[in-house]
Amino acid sequence: DNIPEGSVFKGYEDYVVQDIEIKPKNIKYRRARYETPQGARIVGALPPQVSGSHFGSILKSYILSQHYEQHVTQPLLLQQLRSFGIQISAGQLCHILTEGHESFHQEKEEILLAGLEVSSYINVDDTGARHQGKNGVSTHIGNELFAWFSSTESKSRVNFLELLRCGDSDYVIDDLARQYMTQRKLPKSQLILFAENRVIVGKDSWEDYLKSLGICQPRHITIATEGALFSSIIAHGLSPNLVIISDDAGQFNVAGFLNALCWVHAERTINKIIPYADTQREALKTVQNQIWNFYQQLTMFKIDPSDESRSSLRRRFDEIFSQKTSFQTLNLALKRIKNNKTELLLVLERPEIPLHNNLSESDIRDYVKKRKISATTRSENGRKSRDTFLSLKKTCYKLGISFWEFLIDRIDRCNNIT
Repeated sequence: DNIPEGSVFKGYEDYVVQDIEIKPKNIKYRRARYETPQGARIVGALPPQVSGSHFGSILKSYILSQHYEQHVTQPLLLQQLRSFGIQISAGQLCHILTEGHESFHQEKEEILLAGLEVSSYINVDDTGARHQGKNGVSTHIGNELFAWFSSTESKSRVNFLELLRCGDSDYVIDDLARQYMTQRKLPKSQLILFAENRVIVGKDSWEDYLKSLGICQPRHITIATEGALFSSIIAHGLSPNLVIISDDAGQFNVAGFLNALCWVHAERTINKIIPYADTQREALKTVQNQIWNFYQQLTMFKIDPSDESRSSLRRRFDEIFSQKTSFQTLNLALKRIKNNKTELLLVLERPEIPLHNNLSESDIRDYVKKRKISATTRSENGRKSRDTFLSLKKTCYKLGISFWEFLIDRIDRCNNIT
């Protein structure tokens, strides 16, 4: 309006406004019906992505994304959908969230298998996961390429090894298993019972086998089971050179694999000390500065490793953690860290591994957030779905894939995202 006379048209200037439209979209499928001469009924088939459900792929993806990615609770999500005009019951919503996800569960299991095949190290951690009013644990396994969660009833080394089996159910007795049992100090009188190589399939069969050997003490059963599980994992192709990075929790310290410890957790041993005198404060501050400088040197070594710097760093580690200060509590803490020298300095032999376990801590934080919002799980399908969609979501993030687009792709059965 009001363009001055003589003005010259110079094309258009774009101004983009983003918006979103949310409203119900219903599709009615009219299926032809026939009755055969024999009296049978024939009805036209529905598209595969809607067969068996009255809710479309976009709506299902939205529900899964809101609950598992955005942590919206079921009551709030139900209220939101109804305000959009969607006719859905609480039971139907629960069914979408927890039922009929076999393909997602299978893909989640394949994540761990593929991740272990291509990884030289993994970060591991666990957190509490109550289920049906009972304490449980959720274990995280992952690195920069993938994240995988599994909730179980126990926190133990046997449980961790069972997870690393990626669904296999065999127990292997061979030289590797016997070597593991020897390292874990299984009595010779028990060890000689495993002289014959065997492959036993199934947990019940394994327990019966141990009973037939007369192995009944819990500690001996645990060591034998760990050895058979470890040998099974290696037999199925996992490299014994895999590095397991943890916060020094005992269930992740598996003899046979290479174990590395988180420097952040190691330093907490020093940071938790409370000094009561000026001399103690000065000694503590000096040691903290030494550890921090040493950590920076390790970071530089990872960028440009060399034999000379490797030897220098080993000497410097001994100097820092063998020193005697005027603060006895500090001396004891330094000694505890020095006892973990091999695990803390594994980076000198494997520069590609991280110096800390922050990645696992970050991945598991989403699980903790979900737990605080929704509390415990009540059904097996609910617990399984929570683990599955958290694993898929985190892995999508790490690979630069939109979780929203991934959900639509899988529910529509396009499988274009690989």
